[in-house]
Amino acid sequence: MTEPLIRYEEPAPGVARIVLARADKYNAINPEMIFQVNDAFNRALYDDTVKVVILAADGKHFSAGHDIVDTVDSYKERVQVEKNRVGHWSGFQEPETHGWFAAEKEAYFETAKRWRNLSKPTICAVQGKCIAGALIFAWVCDIILASDDAVFSDPVMTFGMPGVEWLGHPWELGARKAKEFLFTADSWNAEEAHRLGMVNQVVPRAELEGAALAMATKIASKPAFALKLAKEAVNKTLDIQGQANALDAGFYLHHLGHTQNFRQFGWGMDPTNAPGLASVPKKPA
Repeated sequence: MTEPLIRYEEPAPGVARIVLARADKYNAINPEMIFQVNDAFNRALYDDTVKVVILAADGKHFSAGHDIVDTVDSYKERVQVEKNRVGHWSGFQEPETHGWFAAEKEAYFETAKRWRNLSKPTICAVQGKCIAGALIFAWVCDIILASDDAVFSDPVMTFGMPGVEWLGHPWELGARKAKEFLFTADSWNAEEAHRLGMVNQVVPRAELEGAALAMATKIASKPAFALKLAKEAVNKTLDIQGQANALDAGFYLHHLGHTQNFRQFGWGMDPTNAPGLASVPKKPA
């Protein structure tokens, strides 16, 4: 039996809630969690009584990002056995760039793209640290609510990568602030994220769950088809502006970074041996 790393809840009529339930590991994202989240989104998508989906997390922190203990081999193996694939690639067991590109495209990029295009409105509730790969989980949602203790960062520049696989930074922060966020690898608090438009609302930590549910309930009172059409229209606007192509390009450049690090530094596709990683906290405080 696969260990459950998430919970699926129905806290109110018309509302589903997917909860990352790996708090003992700071909700670090491993391959199994990704596919469990995808299965949960499918459950909500195909349940016509559900009109809004909340993505939340247990514990002090939303997520510490990708679990770097689960390196390329575990991702390739997990993607290889996954029956409900969402992308178009194969060759997950091929060596070096071929297999890693295929595995990340399926497990990170294509799943994120699918969640972003889910026809039902989605709300992400973020508390504590939201680091690197965890930004993907938040950014693909339509609305982000953050607790007043939330902190956002993408520190992968520190170990030789241009950014996480879903390079939504310019769209979330604007071009100049996106460059600052990436180049410095600094952490930004909820108020700064709200000021830049990345976060819809900031609420006290104790009120986050209730605020997310209140917004979801309010949205769920609207006609389902109108909600789907509105989301489609806004997403299509972003696509016409070039977001979809820009995200594709960002993913390709991400893998150019992987290959450079593999050839230059010899740490391959295992970031636990990456230069500069010593300066990155191993876990959130």
